[in-house]
This record gives sequence, structure tokens and C-alpha cells, in this order.
Amino acid sequence: MELSIDAGDVSLPATLDTPPERPARAGVVVLHGSAAPRRSSLLYAHLARELPQAGVAVLRFDRRPHTHGDVPFAVQADDALAAVTRLRREIDGVPVGLWGWSQGTWPATAVAARRPELIAFLILIGTSGVSPAVQMRYGTAQQLRLHGYGDADLAGLADLRQALESAVRGHIDRRSAQAVIDRYADRPWFPLAYVPRDLNDHPGTWDDMDYDPEPFIAQVRCPTLLFYGENDEWTPAGQSIDVWRRTAGTADLTVHQLAGCTHAPTLAGADTPQSISTDYTNTLLAWLRGRTSHRPQ
Repeated sequence: MELSIDAGDVSLPATLDTPPERPARAGVVVLHGSAAPRRSSLLYAHLARELPQAGVAVLRFDRRPHTHGDVPFAVQADDALAAVTRLRREIDGVPVGLWGWSQGTWPATAVAARRPELIAFLILIGTSGVSPAVQMRYGTAQQLRLHGYGDADLAGLADLRQALESAVRGHIDRRSAQAVIDRYADRPWFPLAYVPRDLNDHPGTWDDMDYDPEPFIAQVRCPTLLFYGENDEWTPAGQSIDVWRRTAGTADLTVHQLAGCTHAPTLAGADTPQSISTDYTNTLLAWLRGRTSHRPQ
């Protein structure tokens, strides 16, 4: 079913997939990874194929456009709440949860913390227990390591990203940061640093650079399933798992590591339906069955 979500200043195109032959026993709203803003993206389409067959409705929507950089997390959280409200108009009376991947796990966690009466469960893939700044330091360093660069190049990367962060925070002026970028821009690893070549072409700020997820994790009370690829190249999985286990307010926390997967639940980082881990699919379905036992009359 094609519909739209009223998100205040914008209307977000959406698709609702429901069980084919019976009422839904639960619903899931899908939140986006930073590089996958469309509802047709691989992982979201996989949910729309698998979950309705198991009695769970799936609402996926296109993330709102944004002029500079990422949509702020607070805005993403508000849009998620609007999507939950829209889903409840279609399948009222059953548990509704949030599924988030990568960047989408930050606003998903915030919504579950802020509105526990609305969110019955969380399913998070590659979720970071640290700030975006710390996560990007880790992720870009991993990119260099995977491409065979050594300690000297990693030190240069750290210098480069520190200059970018300091300029965004206002600790140094943009001209000083640009001088650091100019120093490293001809290095072969520079494209892996995810730093703009010219700061003048990127006037926006990084709204959530120092966003701290721990206070929100501490307020999560609902059942939560965390997936991490054993070779996650973007999220510091061990550190993030430690934060969730130490901080989470829920007594029902499941952490599942996926063999052969990286940041997405796909084998060897591939991007095809056939590459989606069967362990991920089976674990997801079994976990949902155990926590959404309500059947509408």
C-alpha cells in the first residue's frame, strides 16, 4: 500500500506492507542508514518481503531531503514518531517497534527512550554506543587499514579529522583547518578520510558530531535486539556492545554477532538480496516471534 507520512513541514512518501492473509500481530517502522535514504533500499525491501509472511507489518518511507550534510537526529526522531503514528492508524492495537540500521539507530534509540508508551521493541543493526565523531574516527581508520595503509598514514588521518572536528566546533578557524586539508589532499588515502577537499564548498555544520547516545540508551526499557557484523568496518562494535550492556535500561537485551558480515547484515559486504545473511533473517524472525505473541481478534 502506497501512502504518505505527515511530518509537519513535509510529506514523506511511504510504503506499508501487511500480512497477506491475516491481521498483523505487530508492526515495524524502518529507519535509515546515512547512505540509504530511500524506502526501496536493499535491507528495507528485505524486511518487506520477510516480515509480513511472519505476521508483521512493515512501514518504510523516504527520508526527508536535506540541503547540507545529514538530517539532524532530532528531526529524524520526529519523523520516526510521525511514521509510528501513521502506522498505528492502519494497524491499531498491536505492538509497534523500530528497526534501524547504522545512522538510523541513533534516532531509533532516542524515540524509544522518549516515548516508551509507543515503542514496544527495538531492532538495531550496527548501532554505535559512541558519538558520530568517535565513530567516524574509528571507521575511517578501518578503511585505511583495510586498504593496506600503515601507522604513518593513520597518524595523518587522525591529524586531518581532528582539524575538521576542531573547525566545526569553533576551536580553530576554517582557514587553519583548510591548511591541514591542503597538506594531506594529495595523499592516495585522502578519499577514504571522508573530509571535504574545500571547506568553502561545505558551509554547513555537523549538527550531531558530539551526540552522546548513552543517556538515551539508559532510558530504553523495551526488548532490544542488536546485530553486529563480526567484521564491522564502520562501528566500534566491542566498545558499543560494552556501552549497551553497561548502560541499557532494559532487562531484555540480545546481542547477536553475524559471521561473515561487515557493517550491513550481508556476507562480505555485498549488496544483493542473495548476500543477506540467513543467520540474520532467521534470528530476526525468531526474536520477533518471541516478543510479539499478541494476536488481534
